[in-house]
Amino acid sequence: MAIPTSVNSQITDAVTQSNLQVLGMAPAMASSFIYQSMAHSAGIMFQNSVQAQQRASIAGQAATNLGVMQIYSVNSMAGATATAKVGRSNETSTLLTLLVALAALKQL
Repeated sequence: MAIPTSVNSQITDAVTQSNLQVLGMAPAMASSFIYQSMAHSAGIMFQNSVQAQQRASIAGQAATNLGVMQIYSVNSMAGATATAKVGRSNETSTLLTLLVALAALKQL
């Protein structure tokens, strides 16, 4: 019970109990805010990773499209040879080498 004052003791007890309740709930509220912030940050992280994968996929499709366009722009025998090489290989470095070679042929 609070120290006797000119205010009714029941009122001071109610205010004291409210203050204690607020102080008692503070750690739980703080940790819930931290958990909510971590969940939000993890959600943003996952969204960013999905967006990066989508951009990488688009870049890969664009590179493949450019390679095909380069193959079609050369004479038919060189195109057939390059297509056969690309068809036998699963490596992207082969496609990049082919693009460099075709760019060099175009400059000649």
